[in-house]
Amino acid sequence: MAEILALGLSHYPMLALPDDKMSSLHKLMLRNPDLDPALKDPANWSDEAKAEWGNDEGTTAAGTHRLELVKWMDRIRAELDEFNPDLIVMWGDDQYENFREDVIPPYCVNAHEQFTITVPRDNVWNETEADHYDLPGNVAAGKYLVSKLIEEGFDAAYSYRPLHHPLGHAFTNAIHYLNYDRRGFHYPILPISVNCYGRQVILQRGGLPDFTKDLRPEDFDPPAPTPKRLFDLGGAVARVMAASSYRVALLASSGWSHAFLNVNSQYFSPDIEADLALYQALCEGRYDYWREYPAKEIEARGQQEVLNWMCLAGALKELERVPKTTGFVRTHIFNSSKVFLISPPEATV
Repeated sequence: MAEILALGLSHYPMLALPDDKMSSLHKLMLRNPDLDPALKDPANWSDEAKAEWGNDEGTTAAGTHRLELVKWMDRIRAELDEFNPDLIVMWGDDQYENFREDVIPPYCVNAHEQFTITVPRDNVWNETEADHYDLPGNVAAGKYLVSKLIEEGFDAAYSYRPLHHPLGHAFTNAIHYLNYDRRGFHYPILPISVNCYGRQVILQRGGLPDFTKDLRPEDFDPPAPTPKRLFDLGGAVARVMAASSYRVALLASSGWSHAFLNVNSQYFSPDIEADLALYQALCEGRYDYWREYPAKEIEARGQQEVLNWMCLAGALKELERVPKTTGFVRTHIFNSSKVFLISPPEATV
């Protein structure tokens, strides 16, 4: 039986930007014309939010936030290097990057020969578009995984080349952050794109809400796959890869509740309490809480990207593990809760 390392991290895009731009999404949400006028004045915010905002609109707090996130990325990279996998199977969302109006699969195994790792603009590494590089994929592993998933009743989409974009930022950012100090990154990857954004993936082009539009029910897209289905998919992926000849790291890449998706907060702040409830259940191995989590709560609380972690939770359940190491980084002005997880092969229940 193959050994499997399970990991989870955040691909928070603003981590790639300088400190003075890390609160840019919060500043954008402050321009929401429907936001409660009281919330536009920092004097009315919670003490934690006011402390983060400070007297420089979050620039100082961004430095602290960055250090904490990079610390976790370094811990995960150390585990990855020690494990030395044959490949990394990654769950990440596609935000109108590869999958657009032509086709929106609920999930897709990207069995490409290689992937181009693009560089974010205005990044902290002072890199340009010329600094992109290619990372190997594993076509054979992708074919094997899809074949076995289909045999188990999962009608998995798959691709051998990109449609519109080299690779979505859920995957490339994860790689950049695991290579934050630019030591190099060489592990082959097998990305599984998940349609986390569901009803808003075409409507919002996978991005931010448009406060100028009055939306009708018919404007929305079909929903994302249910938490239950993705949980079961994650379990199947773990089961299939555990029976393979590959030494595999399974990795979920996403932030949790996003302020700009959280209807309940008027798109102003992430739902930290809802995230903490999921986090506690994950730490304790209460996976039924995850599998039965209502899809309507995912959307209302801005937790769409938690669906990537739903796959990871299903994998942990299948492997009979609880996480060995976890971290929860809370914030009010840096858009999303960030969660980290390490579960090496020996971490079984």
